Amino acid sequence: MRYRYSVAKDGKPEKKAIIYTPDEHNINFADVDSEAIGIIKKLKKAGFDSYIVGGAVRDLILGKKPKDFDIVSAANPARIRRIFGNSRIIGRRFRLVHVYFGQRIFEVSTFRSLKDGHTSNTFGKIEEDVQRRDFTLNALFYDPEQQIVVDYVGGMNDIKKKQIKPIIALSEIFTDDPVRMIRAVKYAAKTGFSLPLNLKMKISSQSSLLAAISPSRLTEEIFKIIHSDKAAPIVDLLDKMGLYSFLQPHAAALMRKNAKFRKNYLQSLSDLSFSENRRGQALGCLFYDYLDSIIELESLQMEDFKEIFKLARAFILPMNPPRFEMERTVKKYFSIRGITVKKPPVKITPGEETAAPKKRKRRRRKPKEQIAKSKE
Repeated sequence: MRYRYSVAKDGKPEKKAIIYTPDEHNINFADVDSEAIGIIKKLKKAGFDSYIVGGAVRDLILGKKPKDFDIVSAANPARIRRIFGNSRIIGRRFRLVHVYFGQRIFEVSTFRSLKDGHTSNTFGKIEEDVQRRDFTLNALFYDPEQQIVVDYVGGMNDIKKKQIKPIIALSEIFTDDPVRMIRAVKYAAKTGFSLPLNLKMKISSQSSLLAAISPSRLTEEIFKIIHSDKAAPIVDLLDKMGLYSFLQPHAAALMRKNAKFRKNYLQSLSDLSFSENRRGQALGCLFYDYLDSIIELESLQMEDFKEIFKLARAFILPMNPPRFEMERTVKKYFSIRGITVKKPPVKITPGEETAAPKKRKRRRRKPKEQIAKSKE
């Protein structure tokens, strides 16, 4: 075990981070993505400290092979873009870089500062960046070249203790960003780690903050959950913690009233976790069981598509997935029940699910003679 030092205000060296060697962190190097290693090598060759960070490091330490590898670097987005021709800059407030290798995307971010608080969008140093991350188990930095883990916040010990521990003070962590409550529960369900009592109490008392989160952010979080290999336990724990009602209020209410629906709903999500065709089934798991509970399947016909589409979309509100995905998933619902729908039999106009569209007044064009007179 080694230490990383910095100079304190009194001029003396001060321990800042623990450095774990391969014998101590036990990461299987074969599980580290070769493209991610290549990105980091290229950034470091250009003179920028760079690491694999977040959930990928956590999973590697736990002996799991991560699906995604996020990278953080001292290089700013414009410089990263120049280094990688196969990349593009995304985002408005805080810009990130996506590096492409075929169908795979690696997200590369720049160290952020604490200048504007824990949700700062200004660039900074690694010592600041780590303090604005959410929980210690996700705040470890892995350098695949040296094969070391850099730990500023005691994340390695918390992983060993199997506990979810926040980095940001409890008085601020959820007021800064209420979505962190969902993430805390999600991490607990995925790892089997425990949520400390004080963290549970804070989530319970501040859960209403999620009501102000935009549908687009909630949609993003739901998609992450249903595409996880732990979708069922995550939803189960979110529901028990009283958070699922902010993500899927209709499903949460139905699960409380109907034990059979709850069982079927969670079973569908559980089956999804082991499906080879998860992409085509994930969204359907949120409303197929509901449709089965209210529809007489024997009388289902292709002409019912429009009505079924409206019912499904209303049920998953406030989630607002892309229209083509909803149409494709509703078509699949019909297909599973032996009814082929090549295209929606009735055109569904945007917004029709909630309200009739307003008629626009057509502007009358002036005759050419009037236009000529006005010019004179």
